[in-house]
Amino acid sequence: MQLAATRIFTDDVDALVAFYEKATGIGAARLHPLFAELRTPAGTLAIASTETVPLLGEGAAEARANRSVALDFLVADMDATREGLRDVVDTVVSEPTDMPWGNRSLLVRDPDGTLVNFFTPTGEAARSRFAGQARG
Repeated sequence: MQLAATRIFTDDVDALVAFYEKATGIGAARLHPLFAELRTPAGTLAIASTETVPLLGEGAAEARANRSVALDFLVADMDATREGLRDVVDTVVSEPTDMPWGNRSLLVRDPDGTLVNFFTPTGEAARSRFAGQARG
């Protein structure tokens, strides 16, 4: 088994797709006006309209209600990434910080309020853990 995708439900697919395309540099595949995917070698971030929720079961998901999940993006240089995000991110939760587990992290919120972590492994154990994984 493998995790195929993480999906965010939103009332504004276009705005969320634009944010993640700018923040990650990854172009979205628009499979339908109500659905898009940003694909990486490690997994896919799917963005779906709340108009699709009834297909899953009425009330199965709610836009802008997440306060328990963070999306983590591995980047080659977190400080350079921070500079590139200046005009993209409206809400910075935590400026670049060295974490005790060996990552340098920047925490922001996407337009729907989801917590997004951009990080670079800086400690030896963290660098070893992520060795060989693609970074943008």
